[in-house]
Amino acid sequence: METIKQTIFNGWHFMRWLRLVFGIFFIIQGIQSSDTLIGVVGAFFLLTAISNTGCCGAGSCAAPVRKNNADKPEEITFEEIKDK
Repeated sequence: METIKQTIFNGWHFMRWLRLVFGIFFIIQGIQSSDTLIGVVGAFFLLTAISNTGCCGAGSCAAPVRKNNADKPEEITFEEIKDK
């Protein structure tokens, strides 16, 4: 239970505040316009701000680092095509 409290109350950075503001804004707009989709989007932003989760927050969206094999040249073989 203590880790959940620490996650909610600690580590507030710019992107987390921005998600919180967007979440509140979209929820208010969804209520005013009676649009459930905007409300769901707002709830998503609000949940990601409160729980400090997100696509790239934990590095889950990062592309894998590609190893450079520049020191090891690849042998390329060519095949000759002859006309009949």
